[in-house]
Amino acid sequence: MTSFLRSDRSKPVAIWLLVVAAMVLGMVIVGGATRLTDSGLSITQWKPVTGAIPPLSDADWQREFALYKQIPQYSQLNAGMSLGAFKSIYWWEWSHRLLGRLLGVVFFVPFVVFAIRRDLPRRLFLRLGGIFVLGGLQGAVGWWMVSSGLAQRVSVAPERLMVHLGLAFALLGLLLWTALDAWAGAARQTLPSPWGRRASWLIGLIYLQILLGALVAGNDAGLVYNDWPFMNGALVPDDYGSGGSLWATLAHVQGAVQLHHRLVAYLLTIVAVAIGAAAWRSDYLARESRMLGAAVAVAVLLQVLLGIGTLMMHAPLGMSIVHQLVAALVLSLAVAFGWRVRRV
Repeated sequence: MTSFLRSDRSKPVAIWLLVVAAMVLGMVIVGGATRLTDSGLSITQWKPVTGAIPPLSDADWQREFALYKQIPQYSQLNAGMSLGAFKSIYWWEWSHRLLGRLLGVVFFVPFVVFAIRRDLPRRLFLRLGGIFVLGGLQGAVGWWMVSSGLAQRVSVAPERLMVHLGLAFALLGLLLWTALDAWAGAARQTLPSPWGRRASWLIGLIYLQILLGALVAGNDAGLVYNDWPFMNGALVPDDYGSGGSLWATLAHVQGAVQLHHRLVAYLLTIVAVAIGAAAWRSDYLARESRMLGAAVAVAVLLQVLLGIGTLMMHAPLGMSIVHQLVAALVLSLAVAFGWRVRRV
């Protein structure tokens, strides 16, 4: 059977995947800015191909503005908005979508080239195909999210935002892990130790915290209960049970989603510091694994401090974007740690 690979590893493939991962991170940052500036509903149609061309004439801009005026966000929040103000939010959303299209091209074209040249490790071929499918699904999920804010809401549904952001971070983690596999080659020996399981739990907890952060963003919950460590002087926010159902409490009550985000942050901090300290003292792990474990702990502590500061300053745009960027750094370090502890 013909192999997809001339050798067991491919540094060009690894570099390509790291570039794609960097673009996914760029998508996360631009997407976060789009959400924070309430720009995500400015483009009310999904045109995967022709949508890459922005309005080129005044008539085109007036047509797009007229479509925006038909949705609740305009009538309830932005009534009387000028065309110039509309353009400013339009460009955020258009840039986010354009970056997504470029990301698809940057992944697909080199994938085909590497496959034709047999530079793709055979063991990674199906995984790369799965990543491509997830990337395509992300575009559909993005529109599914936007469509939730076009009829009866003035913003997208928080749970759909959570799915959209969660898929982006899943892609980031998969790309980094696969890039490391392509750079280093197949593992010659794996470590029969509990460290792989510990790293997996740590990655899972970080990912859960990212999903909860998406619910905070989707509900604008960072704009309320801006004291710490209490919430308006109480341990439990006043509106915690106001949703009327378990799902509403978990996904739609501002105080509840912020409290859950805080509680998991405390748990994550304890777990990350414990694992980082144990890894640093371990004589069993390689030096790189010990350093990565400690780096995850430090990054989590930094993220906690940044999160508290962002909350107490009422979530300014710059700090909120940095908070999201550091979340990506924490996940990336944890993925690298999880990958490394499985190898001698």
